[in-house]
Amino acid sequence: MLESVQDFSMNLFSLKGKVAIVTGGNTGLGQGYVVALAKAGADLMVATYDTDWDETRELVESEGRKVEFFQVDLTKTEELEKLVEKTIEVYGQIDILVNNAGTIRRAPLLEYKDEDWKAVIDINQNAVYYLSQRVAKQMVKKGSGKIINIASMLSFQGGKFVPSYTASKHAVQGLTRAFANELAEHNIQVNAIAPGYFISANTAPIRADEKRNNEILSRIPADRWGHPAELMGTVVFLGSSASDYINGHVLAVDGGWLAR
Repeated sequence: MLESVQDFSMNLFSLKGKVAIVTGGNTGLGQGYVVALAKAGADLMVATYDTDWDETRELVESEGRKVEFFQVDLTKTEELEKLVEKTIEVYGQIDILVNNAGTIRRAPLLEYKDEDWKAVIDINQNAVYYLSQRVAKQMVKKGSGKIINIASMLSFQGGKFVPSYTASKHAVQGLTRAFANELAEHNIQVNAIAPGYFISANTAPIRADEKRNNEILSRIPADRWGHPAELMGTVVFLGSSASDYINGHVLAVDGGWLAR
């Protein structure tokens, strides 16, 4: 806790000695979060559904940091509990949780299938709640921690053809605030990052649609899609002591999308 401007140091952004869990951290934006945390000094537990780990392992280990991988089905609470237990077994602590894993299924509302609704809610909403609760119990024992959820522009807006995604990302914003209210007294900060329109596998269909792509670009003051690397500083900031007095906040990284 800073009490004087003289106490400020760039070391506040260091994650040396910290341990972070990142879900969905083996590809895309999640891999960027993993590498950012490693560059800042953290050791990693990467929770992922796939097992092609070589690239991510090389990226982390090239920074001189440790990384373990845990294959997990985020829809099963017993597997989430095993993830937490494994992290404690390997590292002895959990300092940072990044709830990055997410999915999206697109279809017009009147054609939307029940199974698509459930699949998205299970990953984007329920897993965030269950894993955050389990990790928070460990952080309370330690007396500190950072939980970083991944929200969306659709945490603020309705969108089209993605009712389950929109509902889940509104829920992420609500859970961020609810957890922050209860965990603040334990020196645990809970915040969220809301990425705007970034180049990723999830946005490939939109970027390939010339009409939709141009509509999006016309709304972004920066006049371009974001690059995954432009989220790396944000996750380090929210995972570090530099953000100790920020709690229950959803930080938009959107090139100005919400401002227009």
